[in-house]
Amino acid sequence: MRSVLFPMLATAFLFGPAYAGNETTPPPAPPVSENTPPDGTVTLKGGSVAAGIGYTWGHGDLEYHDSSHRFTIKGVSVVAVGATEFTAKGHVYNLKNLSDFAGNYVAAAAGVTLAGGVTATYLKNEHGVIMKLFATDIGLKFDLSADGVHVALKN
Repeated sequence: MRSVLFPMLATAFLFGPAYAGNETTPPPAPPVSENTPPDGTVTLKGGSVAAGIGYTWGHGDLEYHDSSHRFTIKGVSVVAVGATEFTAKGHVYNLKNLSDFAGNYVAAAAGVTLAGGVTATYLKNEHGVIMKLFATDIGLKFDLSADGVHVALKN
C-alpha cells in the first residue's frame, strides 16, 4: 500500500499546480456595478507598521449630502513586514444614513493593481456600506486581517 500511495501523492503534488493554472475561472464580480451612482466620496491618508503582525491607522473625509465629515481608521494587519504610507480616494455605496458609515470594514473583493501602482479595493461594513477605494502605497503593501479595519466618525 505504501509503495502505491507515495508515488500518487508525489504526482499530485508535482503536477497538480500545473493543471490548476489551466483553469479559466473568471474573477468574482465586484460587489457594486460600475454604473451604480455613489452615495458619497472619501479621501483618506494613513500608514502601517508591521513585522508579521502590525497596525494600520489613518484619517479621512467623507463627502455626503453636500457636507464633509471627518473620520478615523485603525486596524490590525497580518503577513506584513515593513512600513507603508497610503493615500486613497474613492466612492461610497449603500449609505442611507450617516451613522451607517462607521463600523468594521472587511475586504469585499480582492484588490486589483492598476497602472502606476494604484490599487482598487472594495471594503464592506456590517451595515452593508461599501467603499471602493483607489489607493497608492509608498513602501511595502499591507494585508488586512479577517477583522478588517474600524472606521469611526469624528463628530
